[in-house]
Formats: sequence, C-alpha cells, structure tokens
Amino acid sequence: MDTSRFKLPESYSFKSIWRITLPILVALVMEELLGMTDTAFLGRVGEIELGASAIAGVYFTILYMLGFGFSIGVQIIIGRRNGEASESGTGFDAIGRVFWQGVWFLTGLSLLTMLLSYFLSPPLLRSLMRSQNIFEASVVYVNWRIPGLFFAFMTTLFRAFYVGICETKSLTWNSIVLVASNVFLDWVLIFGNLGAPAMGIQGAALASTIAEGISFLFFVVWAFFTADRKYGLQKVVKPVWEELKHVLSTASWVMLEYVLNISVWLLFFLFIEHLGEEQLAIANIVRSISEVPFVFSAAFASTAATLVSNIIGEGHPEGVIPVIRRVLVLCVATMLPVLAVFALFPHQIISLFTDIPALIQGSVPTLWVMCAAMLLTLPWNVYLQSVAGTGDTRVCLRFDVVALSIYAVYCTIFISILHSDIALCWTADGVYSLCIWIQCVVYIHRKKWLNKAI
Repeated sequence: MDTSRFKLPESYSFKSIWRITLPILVALVMEELLGMTDTAFLGRVGEIELGASAIAGVYFTILYMLGFGFSIGVQIIIGRRNGEASESGTGFDAIGRVFWQGVWFLTGLSLLTMLLSYFLSPPLLRSLMRSQNIFEASVVYVNWRIPGLFFAFMTTLFRAFYVGICETKSLTWNSIVLVASNVFLDWVLIFGNLGAPAMGIQGAALASTIAEGISFLFFVVWAFFTADRKYGLQKVVKPVWEELKHVLSTASWVMLEYVLNISVWLLFFLFIEHLGEEQLAIANIVRSISEVPFVFSAAFASTAATLVSNIIGEGHPEGVIPVIRRVLVLCVATMLPVLAVFALFPHQIISLFTDIPALIQGSVPTLWVMCAAMLLTLPWNVYLQSVAGTGDTRVCLRFDVVALSIYAVYCTIFISILHSDIALCWTADGVYSLCIWIQCVVYIHRKKWLNKAI
C-alpha cells in the first residue's frame, strides 16, 4: 500500500477536519465545565467537599464510561457504514438500525448500573478510603449523581450518531444548554440561592443530574425535527440480538478500554488520598485544570476515529496515515497555546478553582508538571482512537492493559513507598501516555489493521 501517491479527498482537508472537530471541541469544553463548575463552587465550601468530589466524580465517570465507551464503538460502526453508503449511494438506513440497537442496550445497561451502584458503591468506597469525612461526602455525591446515568448514556449515543455522519453542529448547541443549566443549578442548589436549601456537595450532584436530563431532551427534539430521514433515526427499530451482537463485537472492547482508561484517574486519586486531604484537594484542582487541554486532544481523537473509519469504508485504507498526521498537526497547533497560558499564569488559573492561599501555592508546581505531561497526551489520544477507528478495538484494550500495569507500578513506588511530593507524583501521567503512544505508533505503521471488517 503506497501512501506517498495517494491524495486525500477534499472532505479530509485541514479545513474539513477543523469543521468537524470544532463543534466536538466546543461540546467537550462545555461539558468539562460541569466538573469544573462543581470544583470551583465546592472549592469555596471546604477541602473535604473538594476532595470528596474528586474521588466520587472519577468513580461516577468510570460508570459513565461504560456507556460512553459503547457509544464510541457505535460511532466507529456508524462512521464505517456512512463511508460505505457514501461510496455506493445506498444503505444509509443501516445507521439508524445501529443507533436503535444502541438505545436498547444502553437503556438496560443504565438501569442495571444504577441498581448495582445503589447497593455496592458504599462498601466499595469505604474499603478504598481512609478519611471518614471524605467517604461520607463521596457516598452522598454518588447517590445523587447516579440517577443521571440514563440521560448521560442516551446523550453519548446521539453524539455518536452525529459525529459518525460528520455532522457535528448540534453538539455545540447541546453543550451550551447542558452547561448553562448546570451552572445555574449549581449556584442555586450548592449555596441555597433563590430560596432553595443550601445542599453543598449534594446540590452539586443533583444539579449535574438535572442538567443531563435537560441535555437529553434537547437531543431528542433536535433529532426529531432535523435528522435526515434517510438514516432511519425517526423509525423505531425493535431489538434484534444478531444485530446487537454485531455492534457489541466492536463496542464491548471499547467499553472495557474506556473504563480502564478512566480507572487510571481513580487509581491515582486513591493513592493521593492516602497522602492527606490537602494533597487530594491539590490533585483535584490540577485535574480539573488539566481537563481543559485534554478535551482538545479528545476532540481531535474523536474526529480521527470517525475519519479513519469513514475513509476505510470508502475503500481508501492508504489514506489512514495521512489523515492521522493531519489531525495530529491541528491538535498540536491548537493545544500548545493553551498549555503556554497555563504555564505562564499558574496563580491566576488556579485561583479560579479555589480561594484558599495554601492550595493555590501548593498547586503551582503540580500544574507545571501537568503541562509538560500533556505534551505526551496529545499524540497518544489521537493515535489510540485512530487504532479504534480501524475497527480493531480489541488491540486498544490490550494497549491500555499494558500501560495501566506500568502506571500502577510507577504510582506504587513514587506515592505509596516513597511518599513523593504531589508534583513528582503527577509524572505518572506522562509515563502512562508514553506507553500508549509507543504501542499505537508501532501498530499503525505496521498496518496490521488492513482488511479488518466491522
């Protein structure tokens, strides 16, 4: 396969890639404001609430990643079907069938996850924490946050549809509705404004749950009135086991890979929690800040997965590596200025999340290390999702298992044994990113993904 003579179609130009990515980027940035808003508000309530929201928030995100990972698998399949239908001119209705199988699966998954969480979350969190105060606050947060799983799962499925067909405008509007709702509800419920009771961390969780319900309703209305009927989205399709099994053959590996991926954060915070409440609070502040540049990487990674799947579906596997390179160039060019601002103005950035002087001063070195580690996060995320876009999602899981194993050993040595400063502990993020990146680069350039059917 000679890629040197292949010319990418105009639909894969830098301009087109940016047009697809920008709404995804805006949506992800806005959605990250959910967690950042909680952190900013709770940072003015106390260290216990701030630390508890870190662990409970990551714990909830792991459960959320079950649905999100499945939706990424659906997105990859929709992208492939969209590429095949665009090439042949027929078969777009297959996209609607994939979407509805996802609806039935995620409905059952959300109900099962909520039920199990109600009984298992308290003893599980208790076994992982030393601080009784943080444990109690974490359980309160999780219990009020879990009911939002259904809405969150359905929202990820709509996002998978729109990204898969490369029409991402709706993501921007949805994210605006989501964040505006959450910020307003946080202000009302956390501090007790407009006559509401001051609910603290409980209010933060409830606000996010209600906001996700509003976001889901927005997508339902938007899709009903605007989605092209050729995709068959408006026609309800009954669950068919054979079709669902086919979707799961790709999506199940992405689910596990995403759960493992976010488990890195839970593992890290559990290690840090043993160092003390102040160290945990610093870690939560820097994690919240790190989500801003990370979403740049995640947005371009999502675009890479879709474009790789589409171009293979169009019958041009030789375009995969050129597409990845273009996405990576845009990702680096977009994200470097953000990291530069964080590195040059650390006190100003950190003060947005807390007004406690000791936390502001203690977070600065860790913020600098985070910025350096992000330089490795840029390529690994784009490459990993590009591998997923080829359809070989099982290998993504294998890469994550290898990287997570090395990460766990690194954290054990530097945090549990050496009790290193939080800034040094954060270098574990760079180690994890480097492990993923090396594996993905080798895999992509060896072209083992050729002729992978999904």
